[in-house]
Amino acid sequence: MSIDPVYRVTSTATGGGRDGHVQSESGRINLDLRPPVEMGGSGDGANPEELFSAGYAACFMGALRLVAKNAKVAVPDDAAVTVTIGIGKDPADGGFGLVADIVAALPGLDQATADELVQAAHGFCPYSKATKGNIAHHVSATV
Repeated sequence: MSIDPVYRVTSTATGGGRDGHVQSESGRINLDLRPPVEMGGSGDGANPEELFSAGYAACFMGALRLVAKNAKVAVPDDAAVTVTIGIGKDPADGGFGLVADIVAALPGLDQATADELVQAAHGFCPYSKATKGNIAHHVSATV
């Protein structure tokens, strides 16, 4: 696949990775990172899974709005996409792996239309395409 990027962003991590600091080149992200309590950390800072879930949710919402527009379906103003990222041991290699739970709330739409839009967005979203086959996804819609 050949992609010609129209935008690039650079961020740098320092310190201990999950127990360090991350800053984007623009300075809009400038965060101390700490492992969550569930992983033996203090939980006193952001963590990579929080950042990933936020980016994925925003990207998926954009994809959802675009596929809905192309299908001539109005997305409700109060629509929301919630992405939960989980991290845990990967029994295949002893390392860690991720799972993603994506829920799109589309109040006022019928369930069949909401389901179709969410599946189309999952096929279109760059985050979904990048992680396809690499992490387990559960994608659903609520109305």
